[in-house]
Amino acid sequence: MKDVAALAGVSPKTVSNVVTGTIPVREETRLKVEAAMVQLDFVPNLSARGLRNGRSGIIAVALPDLTTAFSAELLHRIVEAAHERGLAVQIEETATEPEREKELVSRARAHLVDGLILNPIRLEDSVIRYADRLPPVVVIGEVEQNRADHVRIDSRLAAADATRHVLSRGARRVAVIGADDDASIATATSRLRLEGVHDALRAAGIARDPALEVNRLPWSMSGGAEAARALLARRVEFDAIVAFTDSLALGALHTLHEHGIRVPDDVIVTGFDDVEFSKYTAPALTSVAFDRQAFAVAALGLLETRMGDRSAPPRALTLSHHLLERASTDGRPSGYRP
Repeated sequence: MKDVAALAGVSPKTVSNVVTGTIPVREETRLKVEAAMVQLDFVPNLSARGLRNGRSGIIAVALPDLTTAFSAELLHRIVEAAHERGLAVQIEETATEPEREKELVSRARAHLVDGLILNPIRLEDSVIRYADRLPPVVVIGEVEQNRADHVRIDSRLAAADATRHVLSRGARRVAVIGADDDASIATATSRLRLEGVHDALRAAGIARDPALEVNRLPWSMSGGAEAARALLARRVEFDAIVAFTDSLALGALHTLHEHGIRVPDDVIVTGFDDVEFSKYTAPALTSVAFDRQAFAVAALGLLETRMGDRSAPPRALTLSHHLLERASTDGRPSGYRP
C-alpha cells in the first residue's frame, strides 16, 4: 500500500480509503490510486478488510445441478446483479447432499461469506429447517417454507397453465415427464408441478392416469429422452407431453423423433423455464417463462436487506410467469397409439 501511495503521490491512508470505500475520495485522486494499483499489480487484503468491517464482500449461491441450461442462465444473472452491488460470488452444487449446504453455513458463520442464496430440493433435507440459527439466507425455488426470505414463481399455477394450454389444443391424454412416480426421488418442484397438472386435468373432468406419469433423474436431456422411452415402453396412448423443464422436453423431443412420432402433428410438447435453446429446437418449444433478471435482482435485494437486519420477519416474493407459445404446440394432435 505504501508503494501504491508513493507512485500515486498520495498518503497510504488515501489508498486505504480508495480500497475500502469507507471515506469518499475525489474522483481525480481515486483514478490516480487505481492506476497505480494496476501498474503495481496490487491486490487489496480483503480478509483484513473483512476483520475491520465484519464483511467479506462475498456471498455464496448453491444450486442442485450446475449442468443444466437453466442453472447456467440463472447463475449468470445472479453474478451480474451481485457484481453491480460490489459483491463476489462463490458457487456450489448441492445435488441431493444436504451436507454441502451445512458446509456453506459453516463458512458463513466463520465470516468467509456474508450471506447465502440456496435452492434446496426438499425441505426435509435442507438446513432451512434450522433458519433461526442460520446466517443471512434467501431461499429460491419451490421449497415451501416460512423460515427464511424466499423468491419463487408459482410453479403449481404455471404447470396448470401449461396443461390447460395443451388441453385447449384438443389433447386429452396428457403425459407428464418429471412426475413423482417414485416418492423416494420426489422433489418440491416435481410435487408442486404435478399438483398443477392434476389441477388442470380435474377442472377439465379428466381423470389422472399414473401410467402417463414418469420421472427419470437427472432432469437433463438424457433424463428426458430416457423418460420418453419408458413412456413408450408402457404402450399407453398419449397426445401431449408436459415436461417439467426444457431439458427434459428436449430429450423427449429426441426420443419422439427417433420413433417417428411427429411434433406437433401426433403429439404436442411443452417445457418449463424458457432457456435459450428452447427457441431453436425443431420444432421450437412452447415453455413457461419468467424474468430471470428480475428474479436475480429480487434475491440479491432480499439478501442485502437481511445482511443489514437479521431481526426483520422473513419476506416472500412471487414473480409472475407466462406461457410462451411456439411451434411444438401449434396444432391439434392426432395422438400416439402403440
